[in-house]
Amino acid sequence: MRASDKAYEELRTDIVEWRLRPGAVLGEVEQAERLGVSRTPLREALARLVADGLAVQQRGRGAVVSDVSLEHIDDLFALRRALEIESARIAARRADPAVFTDLRTRFLDAGKGADPESRESFYHLAAELDHRIDAAVANPYIQQSLRSLRVHLARVRRLAQDDPARLAVSALEHAAIAEGIAARNPDIAAAATQLHLHHSLEHIKAHSGTREDT
Repeated sequence: MRASDKAYEELRTDIVEWRLRPGAVLGEVEQAERLGVSRTPLREALARLVADGLAVQQRGRGAVVSDVSLEHIDDLFALRRALEIESARIAARRADPAVFTDLRTRFLDAGKGADPESRESFYHLAAELDHRIDAAVANPYIQQSLRSLRVHLARVRRLAQDDPARLAVSALEHAAIAEGIAARNPDIAAAATQLHLHHSLEHIKAHSGTREDT
């Protein structure tokens, strides 16, 4: 992996996981030393973060982690619905049913624990479902659009405080999506996706607030 790619991936993860909070200054010297890269690849990584909307350039401060706002959450979910519902339909026609049958079973067992490790395992499983759907769809334009969108949604999701009760329900919703795809039924897969996105949006609106340091 190139040094600039390494720096980009690590900074991107730190921003999404709130280890680097909104407003944090991404000082070139400090971050280059922390990540073990020189300043040239770090500048390339920072430029990519700015292009992604995860950082902004401020006069006199350099790159700063961008703010997270719920102001445009409806717009984000409008795009998410368009992309993910259509993706579920396509996946139901193209995907290997065995893969999604297995995912359904794993989702039914997921999201039961309240400890951080269980929550992280659930997020990894949800990301695997996304990856499997993307692979079945095999549309690079949809994949690129979703990749950018998911980064911002992950940051917004963290504002809702990773509520264990919501994660348990979300696991069942994901299981229903996987079940619809495994059954090769585009209408069921699309309806399950639409229901999940509706509940996700309502939960974020109802439970988001100022995130405290932990």
